[in-house]
Amino acid sequence: MSTLFLRTLREDPADAEIPSHRLLLRAGYIRRAASGGYTWLPLGYRVYRNVERIVREEMDRMGAQEVHFPALLPREPYEASGRWTAYGDNMFRLKDRRGSDHLLAPTHEEMFTLLVKDLYSSYKDLPLWIYQIQTKFRDEARPRAGLLRLREFVMKDSYSFDTHDSGLDASYAAHRAAYIATFDRLGLDYVIVSAMSGAMGGSRSEEFLHPNQVGEDTFVRSAGGYAANVEAVRTPVPDPIPHDDAPAAHVEDTPDTPTIDTLVALANERFARSDRPWSAADTLKNVVVMLVHPEGSREPLVVGLPGDRDVDPKRLEAQVDPAVVEAFTEADFAANPALVKGYIGPAALGEKSSSGIRYLVDPRVVAGTRWLTGANQAGRHVFDLVCGRDFTPDGTIEAAEIKAGDPAPDGSGPLLLARGIEIGHIFQLGRKYADALDLKVLDENGKLVTVTMGSYGIGVSRAVAAVAESTHDEAGLCWPREVSPADVHIVATGKDPAVFEAAQRLAIDLVDAGLTVLYDDRRKVSPGIKFTDAELIGVPTIVTVGRGLADGVVELRDRRTDARRDLPVAEAAATIRQAIQA
Repeated sequence: MSTLFLRTLREDPADAEIPSHRLLLRAGYIRRAASGGYTWLPLGYRVYRNVERIVREEMDRMGAQEVHFPALLPREPYEASGRWTAYGDNMFRLKDRRGSDHLLAPTHEEMFTLLVKDLYSSYKDLPLWIYQIQTKFRDEARPRAGLLRLREFVMKDSYSFDTHDSGLDASYAAHRAAYIATFDRLGLDYVIVSAMSGAMGGSRSEEFLHPNQVGEDTFVRSAGGYAANVEAVRTPVPDPIPHDDAPAAHVEDTPDTPTIDTLVALANERFARSDRPWSAADTLKNVVVMLVHPEGSREPLVVGLPGDRDVDPKRLEAQVDPAVVEAFTEADFAANPALVKGYIGPAALGEKSSSGIRYLVDPRVVAGTRWLTGANQAGRHVFDLVCGRDFTPDGTIEAAEIKAGDPAPDGSGPLLLARGIEIGHIFQLGRKYADALDLKVLDENGKLVTVTMGSYGIGVSRAVAAVAESTHDEAGLCWPREVSPADVHIVATGKDPAVFEAAQRLAIDLVDAGLTVLYDDRRKVSPGIKFTDAELIGVPTIVTVGRGLADGVVELRDRRTDARRDLPVAEAAATIRQAIQA
């Protein structure tokens, strides 16, 4: 450590938001290079390479073959697939000196497809599994949380190529099993959840989420085994309700009701129902947003949902992708006078209205449901407005927030909500990219058939942060052995030259035994600082050579459990090796 390129920090960096970010900076594993970009320092790069090694070993074990593409790619393949436009502002675009368009790849589906098209033409060549571990680029609007949301990051992306859907199912299952083995080796707790395909396209999609409060993904699960990213949850649709005896809709003055609660209170005071009190769930909240489509066009959209729920921005964004959701501004209201701010109602919406503004409702808004909602007049609401009798929406949309206790779509019980870090994502792409780029092979009958594909990603750099988040304690990092930057951290304390000589010999013996050793040989650093650094750096086995040497012993400490024991110097190397390899 006297020559290691390392500076540990005593204080938390001001911009560090979460434990992994704070500790990786303090322990000298990474340094910020730019917004959304980090430099790996020697200890950090050792951890990163260990994670990469585990990913590579499991991909190789399943039979996948490694390739490597450039990160700088031409526009044309992405134009053919539609993603040059669909990716929107998240894609880094640039021109070369000749004016030709290029991009920094956010993902490589198109290039893998074209590579296989270039080399293979027969069903006899398939199935094929190929992968790379490569830097990706996404122009994140708000990079945050250290390694968790970056503009430049490393991903393992693999792709399967089959002639039949049954082959795709087998390829998907093989990758799923390889991911399970990978995350088990990384020591990460994970939940496999149903997910949305998003800009990737395709049909079946699952995410591997590491449950953690700092995660940006919200997911649900039930006691009966249902699990899904909140964006993929489908609301159980109620049966239509008979409404022959429902009262006629009537518009009433509702002054001083700026919130759902004040509206419900006034309704119960002045317009009481005969069957039960009005509640927030009886109100139909109409939320207007502006959709910005990839080609730049702007479209107002109104989402109707029960007033006891809010719009979940991530669920809404997933449903309207690749359009981007923006807030509806005062200028937008001025340009759409049919929308009376705060009093928007169904009569002003949909294709049958003069406004022509698209109106999509929550799946719970079924025929026969009876609502209290805006009357499209300032200070007024309409009561007993019945869906299917008084208004017909343009369709449904899964944009309402999911609440703990909501029923699971498969009937397996109430839902529990949790947060997680996405560490892997697998997709059945089907023929989207093969169709776009004309990837066909001859089948057994000599007929050209379109290849079906799968795409499978692991965030390699993100996994480093996930492991750090899951294993740290108050003192510092605490790495699992497979990813740790060293097997053993030897701390020599005091000023006696004999201590440093013994520590040096022990380090050499351990290296000769095949272990990696971090040796704190700093002569003018106090024992307290050395012990603090050892806890901060987080190597799982710490050996202290110090005062005990006079009695012929060194101390062996397990960083994860803090269990300690003295070892005779003569037996230390063999005992440590056995303890580590057990």
